[in-house]
Amino acid sequence: MQLAHPGPEEFVLANVLSALGNPIRLEVVKRLSQGEHLNCTTALPHVPQSTASHHWRVLRESGLLQQTREGRVITMTLRRADIDGRFPGLLDAVVGSGQS
Repeated sequence: MQLAHPGPEEFVLANVLSALGNPIRLEVVKRLSQGEHLNCTTALPHVPQSTASHHWRVLRESGLLQQTREGRVITMTLRRADIDGRFPGLLDAVVGSGQS
């Protein structure tokens, strides 16, 4: 099964901001932006699988996240270049908040 990812021209600012407006999803984006390697089984161990799947879908469909299936594991990558190209400075503004 191939996971659908929107092209950068399909990114909608309202969808990106909505995805980032959830504290769990914002934390995932922050962790990815700091270079952490996440996959679907280890990224949100305290969240039920169905809820985690929902968060992954919202992040992927907004354009923030690239998901790649590697066997039975799905890895997550932040689409920083695509987001920065479409909405320059947005991730720095959002992810940079609260960092020392």
